[in-house]
Amino acid sequence: MDTKVYIIDEKDEEKIKEAAQVIKKGGLVVFPTETVYGLGANALDENACKKIFEAKGRPQDNPLIVHVADFDISKYVKYIPKNAKKLMEAFWPGPLTIIMPKSNLIPDLVTAGLDSVAIRMPENKLARKLIEFSNVPIAAPSANISGRPSPTSIEHCIEDLYGKVDMIIGGERCKVGIESTVVDVTEDAVTILRPGFITKEDIQEVIGNVYLDPAIKSENFKPKSPGMKYRHYAPKAPLKVIIGDLEKVVEYIKENVYNMKRQGKTVGVLLVDEVINEIDADIKISLGTIKSPGIIAANLFDKLREFDKTNVDLILSIGFKEDGLFSAIMNRLKKASGNNYVEV
Repeated sequence: MDTKVYIIDEKDEEKIKEAAQVIKKGGLVVFPTETVYGLGANALDENACKKIFEAKGRPQDNPLIVHVADFDISKYVKYIPKNAKKLMEAFWPGPLTIIMPKSNLIPDLVTAGLDSVAIRMPENKLARKLIEFSNVPIAAPSANISGRPSPTSIEHCIEDLYGKVDMIIGGERCKVGIESTVVDVTEDAVTILRPGFITKEDIQEVIGNVYLDPAIKSENFKPKSPGMKYRHYAPKAPLKVIIGDLEKVVEYIKENVYNMKRQGKTVGVLLVDEVINEIDADIKISLGTIKSPGIIAANLFDKLREFDKTNVDLILSIGFKEDGLFSAIMNRLKKASGNNYVEV
């Protein structure tokens, strides 16, 4: 497939309209959002959405998020629950996906056969213009090969999907850097199915008590949200995450780097600015300062992909205490490692 690539921003409306025509005709367009780049197709066209799964190599029991340009979602849901209205008013447009009862207009393929649909209004202006000009909602998972780190730059998208999609547009780096928070409001108890930039604490301020779905840590279930099942976000080399007091984590990594080097192995370490100089490893990459979880989140997938350009046999990563935004960061790190982590 001949893939067109346009480096543009939201002001380049002619190119965005050209991309919208691709969507209308059942094609695939990669586009930026504030979270990660998305691989988009007409959410109302089942055949178009099938192409998403084919391009990504994505299992079809993994539902897609439907992206909209405004608050008028009545055609896509049976009704809008009271808590959904509150969350939409508080966090849309933005990195929050809300699961609601779906209407018959949404194909079963998009929702993996579930009777609920995940909907989000992105903050990114280019994304919203693409949806608006397409005049249909756009189903879009992350624009990467399934299982790989999600793309936060147009270069990542070209690396993974050039020749597999009709068009790639954008150019800006995603400012959030991890996928949206997914919250299920179809039951009385509002539940977070995937942690993200909008934290549990943020949501509780708006609607009161919120639960974390225990299925986030289990593999034996049918996922109601993207990112809940299967290994995700993984670099090519095996990744191990070390969780605990920072001093103990550093000592553990030092010892393991030393032992791996004695075996002739090349080791990469993923750290923070505060301790990057304390460890002697073949490849050292910092996520940023531990004082700025937003920067760490924005850097995470890009830094994991950096290791793919090296010849490391193993990556050892610092872990974080799971609160606030670090809950989402740790969710991604654990998925990227295939739950290969140790507490020290």
